[in-house]
Amino acid sequence: MSLLLLHLRRRHLLPSTYPALIHYPHHHHLHTLPPSPPRTDDYFALINHISHIVRRDFYLERTLNKLRPTITSELVLRVLRSCPRNPVESHRFFSWARTHPSYSPSSAEFDELLRTLARSRHWDSMWKLIHHIQTLDLPLSLDTLSFAIHSFGAESVDRAVEIFNRLPKLGCPQTAAAYNSLLSVLCAVHNFHGAHALVRRMVRKGVSPDKQTFSVLVSGWCKAGRLRDAMGFLEEMGRMGFKPPVRGRDLLIDGLIGAGCLESARELVRRMTKEGILPEVSTLNSLLNAVCDAGEVEFCIGFLRDVERMGFCADLDTYRVMIPAASRCGRVDEAFRLLNKSMEEGHRPFPSLYAPLVKALCKAGQYGDAFGLFADMKERGHPPNRPVYTMLLKMCGRGGKYVEAAEYLMEMIESGLKPRPSCVDAVTEGLRQCGRYDLVQRIQELEVSRSGAI
Repeated sequence: MSLLLLHLRRRHLLPSTYPALIHYPHHHHLHTLPPSPPRTDDYFALINHISHIVRRDFYLERTLNKLRPTITSELVLRVLRSCPRNPVESHRFFSWARTHPSYSPSSAEFDELLRTLARSRHWDSMWKLIHHIQTLDLPLSLDTLSFAIHSFGAESVDRAVEIFNRLPKLGCPQTAAAYNSLLSVLCAVHNFHGAHALVRRMVRKGVSPDKQTFSVLVSGWCKAGRLRDAMGFLEEMGRMGFKPPVRGRDLLIDGLIGAGCLESARELVRRMTKEGILPEVSTLNSLLNAVCDAGEVEFCIGFLRDVERMGFCADLDTYRVMIPAASRCGRVDEAFRLLNKSMEEGHRPFPSLYAPLVKALCKAGQYGDAFGLFADMKERGHPPNRPVYTMLLKMCGRGGKYVEAAEYLMEMIESGLKPRPSCVDAVTEGLRQCGRYDLVQRIQELEVSRSGAI
């Protein structure tokens, strides 16, 4: 037996990190060691190893029988979640796990397996499993069935409709979430007539449309270039007494942004601001992000100033979009204004906010201002991470600031962050050219002491 275990470990079929979770049979009788609480790393190593067997091993049942892991509901669920693209193998593993007398499957494992089968569009296997779940008197999840409607709708609208029509027989009511799943399928194939009829049926059945209902239809119409139909639908719903949770124009703007019609979205926002109406914060953030990605940062800066004068209150997502964008295009003054404003509002700057500004100052040759801002952010913001230090080391190297780079490198090592070898080599080479061999020796001693501590 010891030779067999050694052979499995050499072939990487059996890791040596979790012996407490596996029970090995002796030659003449089964002997189980006293159970000991497994370490967290051993437990997840076992899950990773079993998942690898399920995905790669053709004779997975035979290999798992040799492994003899302790089967629990949590272990089965984690293995199923780690194999989302292996429906047949996941089904075989689940069937193998159910042969253990100590294991009783719960609804969570069945739902995860149903999602895997639906994701791979195994129609017959999915329905067989659903009927088996019903025989066990276990409840079916409406979220799982809505996911199945989405998955099968990408291949066949008829199958998505069949799942939707079967929901009452499966013990799941046709809620707004189920209607929204079928609506997204119909809009994806541009069957807007059927989608509109489904919404009317939804209203007749007494199901109130929610935000997702309006968003799906409006986005679908906007992507198809049918803006008038989207506006007419919102007006019709308003006359019927169903107001969307957000204003109709915001939905139209979101739909136009999702369809890539940035010019139409900008025109609609301009019309709203001229009328004294401000869009919602999330809608405006989506527009600013899309327009900045398109390279029109100057428009976003001017527009943000205009809406701020009208009383618009930016949130953290607004600053996350605008500060890096303004820094990249060289508008350091605007980036500083937004950064100071965010701190005045009580936000603690993240490295992703102040790092682009530090980089922009270095590119402009204002290293003194960059170093001052970095020191200020270490006190008032979140601690700098490894990418921020790496960027700063590179910018110091490009500007010939090797002494400052050495200080930041030692600070990085002392804080427990491991620098890139290329950065260390570049800094030490620059220090040698400057004749600062003392700093080179300090960096090397610090690296040796840190590596010895690890």
